Amino acid sequence: MATITLGHNRQDIKQTIDLASSKSESNRALVINALSGGSNELGNLANARDTETMIRLLNSPNEEIWDVLDAGTTMRFLTAFATVQGTTRVMTGSTRMKERPIALLVDALRSIGADISYEANDGYPPMRINGFDKEAKNNEITIRGDVSSQYISALLMIAPTLPNGLVLNLTGKIGSRPYILMTLNLMKHFGASHIWEGNTITVPAQQYQENAYTIEADWSAASYWYSIVALSNDGNAEIELVGLRKVSNQGDSVLVELMDQLGVSSTFTETGVILKKKEAQKSITWDFSDCPDIAQTISVVCAAKGISAELSGLESLRIKETDRIDAIKNELAKFGVVVEVEGDEKISIQNPDLQFPSEVMINTYKDHRMAMAFAPLAFYGELQIEDDQVVNKSYPDFWRDLSTVGFETK
Repeated sequence: MATITLGHNRQDIKQTIDLASSKSESNRALVINALSGGSNELGNLANARDTETMIRLLNSPNEEIWDVLDAGTTMRFLTAFATVQGTTRVMTGSTRMKERPIALLVDALRSIGADISYEANDGYPPMRINGFDKEAKNNEITIRGDVSSQYISALLMIAPTLPNGLVLNLTGKIGSRPYILMTLNLMKHFGASHIWEGNTITVPAQQYQENAYTIEADWSAASYWYSIVALSNDGNAEIELVGLRKVSNQGDSVLVELMDQLGVSSTFTETGVILKKKEAQKSITWDFSDCPDIAQTISVVCAAKGISAELSGLESLRIKETDRIDAIKNELAKFGVVVEVEGDEKISIQNPDLQFPSEVMINTYKDHRMAMAFAPLAFYGELQIEDDQVVNKSYPDFWRDLSTVGFETK
């Protein structure tokens, strides 16, 4: 695990970036493609490690053990996928993956006929999947909506292939709703209809249809470029991000509205979006229930720009690659910024005054988003970041792309 040292050596910020593709869209499209026979033409697939892992496993149908490494999306989607494949499969992953709960998804699958057993600790990977009872009559699941939308998406994608379809009842607050809509929109693109009324989603038994699809660039990755424009010393900073769409399936496209308040304007073109620096507000209140993956980036921007922030809807951050709420608090403390944590759902940063120490190491906790969210702080001084390879999970070209706007790495 190599440490990377990051600095910045020029004043002007003007660049065009061919942004990384969305692994969220890529992984969903790959699963739907596999469920429909594998003949769809999928363009612009992500080169993220999570997506490469998904491709590798889907192309290994005869392997009994599927190791997803640290890919949470891949674990959840392929657990549901494996139940309808009619073969015995053991789903496993990294040490951290074996600490991430999956009981809600397993219980839901069991309730409609899946034969799944835990190999070690109840409620956690690894699991042995022994197929699906085709004679099972129950086609209705009730599941919490506030833990992980990936559980819900995993169930929805296999729903058309189930003998009686699926009726999915969501209870409580529904988190990351745009990711559920992304799944349903992609299913619709490939011919699978649904009805969403209230908190119930009904998907009839049906066949996916062949169709081509081109993956959009990644709005989560875009957040780091919004941060770079916001934190740069160049009052005329301008970055064009290629591949983003004004009408997007991705919930993180809310960055347009959010970052407008934090000092970055967005102008859409035929090929993407142009970011420009502007005046920022002095405080912000935001609910991240629909966009939790950009919470780390926004926390760093607010801390660095002296913007008071009340950030809520963060409950899912506790079960990500690391406990992201604690990680944000720990790393911002190194810059003298106090993060107040309220339960599992909310943090506040009041009147931050970022102090850059003479030496500082950012711990990543094996979390790609910690490395990328904190990297723009190199505008203020030399920054060390633990584990340069951690970004491969979602944005392998991140360090290379940073170098095009004057960041130096060693």
